[in-house]
Amino acid sequence: QVQLVESGGGLVQAGGSLRLSCAASGTIFSAWAMGWYRQAPGKQREIVARITTSGSTSYSDSVKGRFTISRDNAKNTVYLQMNSLKPEDTAVYYCNTAPITNPNSWGRGTQVTVSS
Repeated sequence: QVQLVESGGGLVQAGGSLRLSCAASGTIFSAWAMGWYRQAPGKQREIVARITTSGSTSYSDSVKGRFTISRDNAKNTVYLQMNSLKPEDTAVYYCNTAPITNPNSWGRGTQVTVSS
């Protein structure tokens, strides 16, 4: 069974940076495209960044140019470097495969709060 553990969130002022990490276990991590998702209060969960098995990346328009996704297959870990953070980036951030292969595989997420 896949386990995903996100970390690195916190409280930061607008314009600041955070680096999120997601450690995966119980799966052949290198075989999956991975994504970072976020869910703000009262909103649906959305994908903000994706990285393929070969390292190609894509981003939602709302984070393009500010966020960078990367992966370390040797460590079964995917990262999200977030720069120039805005209050509207406030959300719980999750990682998972992209597309989702198991709807029951979500971790607890990590809270990111950006103050103005």
